[in-house]
Amino acid sequence: MKNRFIVFTFLFLLLSNCIGASSTGVFGTGVSVALDPRSLGTQIDDSIMDKSLEAKILSMNKNYFLNVKSKVLDGRIFLTGKVDTPEEKLKLTKLAWEIRGARSVKNDIKIKDKFNFQQSAKDVLITSQLRSAMIFNKKINSVNYNLDTYKKVIYIYGISETSEEKDEVIKEAKEILDVEDVIASILMVDNLRIKKD
Repeated sequence: MKNRFIVFTFLFLLLSNCIGASSTGVFGTGVSVALDPRSLGTQIDDSIMDKSLEAKILSMNKNYFLNVKSKVLDGRIFLTGKVDTPEEKLKLTKLAWEIRGARSVKNDIKIKDKFNFQQSAKDVLITSQLRSAMIFNKKINSVNYNLDTYKKVIYIYGISETSEEKDEVIKEAKEILDVEDVIASILMVDNLRIKKD
């Protein structure tokens, strides 16, 4: 089992270096443009919204550059990361709602605790294990998903072709050792406003 984990981790690191920027898509939305079921116009709109939100977040507080992440899928905004106070979390939610074209905002930002290197390393390991498992699972189109882990809770954002694929992603996440919870914000292709023809 230990050797299998080492092989998976090595392959993940190797593949992530080979795939590089192309797996995040030309427009930085987190999915490959060629495989993304959204129309090109929707991808561009989402990218513009995401860049606009990132700029506003950065202008609010430069510390948010490393601590707060945003993703936009089909006009839906997802926020993750860490802030110091509940008031900051509320301000970021309000800021996200002010972005033109926002259809919904899901704020999974946590209030910071003291930095714990061991916990951060564990979170990175959990994310790497799940990414590797998704790459090797033929039922999952892994490039259509973004993963974040915070305090052993995995946050999954992406687009599934089928409900079976969505279930498979969640199942893989729940099988990772030490995971305490899985929060999936996975859109179904059928629920997108505008899909590719």
